[in-house]
Amino acid sequence: MFTENLLHLIFIDAHVHLLMGGNSLLNVQLRDTKTKQEFIDRIASFAKKIKPDQWVVEGNWDHTLWGGELPEKEWIDEYTKDNPVAIYRMDGHMILANSAALKIAGIDKNTPDVENGEIVKDSEGNPTGILKSKAMYLVLNKIPVLSNSEKEDAINAAQDYLLSQGVTTIHDVDSLGGFEVAQEMYTNKKLKVRMYTADPLYKWASVSKTDRSEKWLKNGLLKGFVDGSLGSHTAAFNDPYSDKLDDRGLFIVNEDSLFSQILNADNEDLQVTVHAIGDRANNGLLNIYERVIEKNGTKDRRLRIEHAQHLTTEDIKRFSKLNIIASVQPYHAIDDGRWAEELIGPERIKTTYAFKSLLDANTTLVFGSDWPVAPASPLYGMYAAVTRQTLDNKNPEGWVPEQKINIEQALTAYTKNGAYSSFDENIKGTLEP
Repeated sequence: MFTENLLHLIFIDAHVHLLMGGNSLLNVQLRDTKTKQEFIDRIASFAKKIKPDQWVVEGNWDHTLWGGELPEKEWIDEYTKDNPVAIYRMDGHMILANSAALKIAGIDKNTPDVENGEIVKDSEGNPTGILKSKAMYLVLNKIPVLSNSEKEDAINAAQDYLLSQGVTTIHDVDSLGGFEVAQEMYTNKKLKVRMYTADPLYKWASVSKTDRSEKWLKNGLLKGFVDGSLGSHTAAFNDPYSDKLDDRGLFIVNEDSLFSQILNADNEDLQVTVHAIGDRANNGLLNIYERVIEKNGTKDRRLRIEHAQHLTTEDIKRFSKLNIIASVQPYHAIDDGRWAEELIGPERIKTTYAFKSLLDANTTLVFGSDWPVAPASPLYGMYAAVTRQTLDNKNPEGWVPEQKINIEQALTAYTKNGAYSSFDENIKGTLEP
């Protein structure tokens, strides 16, 4: 029997957004707002405390908690006239921007939609403030870059929180310039967690891989994207969404370009991981990985798929065959399980967050949190994987209960397999002679 104290020594979180998470602790907190008015009040209160022209960012709101109505800029414009706002939906694939932010970005009723993105507009053609996928960057790219001092503040806040949850190693899947700051912190003995950081896949040519035996801080992981998220209707599916029959989600990258980038990165012996949510996205990515393996030959590359959320039965079998690591976030299952069936129907949910099916197919299953999208708590994550009891308490026997796994399998996914997924199995992940 493992004690709680022992568990708190050994966790690896294989999917963290470090600077976003740390910065979210220093910004407005919206993750648990349950009403429209509470959402408005928290933003209004936070705006009163900050300087004029300071951006209000992060947020991580979840509109399903107040019935599913998407927020609009009019909700908050009155309270944020002096502060541009760009706050994420919890999944990071949709933002709400206020009028001040839209003005800075030059977005109005005449602004055309962005390829692989959407500017949501009202019946008169005016932007509501909601921007999806690639459209988000019309605003996000206008936000001033964090200074190194601000990045250190964010990392300090993040690592204190992570350690409080028993997490001692993280895979930072979008370093956002945090690696260099973390290096300085390590030199000055300020770094408290061990880190493996990812750079954007398209930067493969400029990434220098650090020694894989480095215990505290290394890079060499590359992160790409195929699609968006389920909650924002931007995850790419083979069949239409059940609640929107003209919508199958979208690819946010050209498949030929993605293949070329992965192939080139693999030639440099850089490890690649790619975000894929919908079944069409996962199938397309598995096809690309298979082509890369055929082209470059067999080697210990440890390709990963981040999320691997909605899969077909046929594709589940391919993970083990191709030696693809499924890097998943179990807490999402008990969160999305409240509403996912409305979006994709009763058949597709049978292989949603298919942890048991993946393990039965001999897949290497790795667990992470996706913090700040979800709490960086391995204990919550294991609870989610073992019970699948949704946050609304409406599934006491578990949501899609046939996909439950046991506690030993969940613990392995947070320890041994986490170490393997970053080439660290010889220095961490297990207690052994």
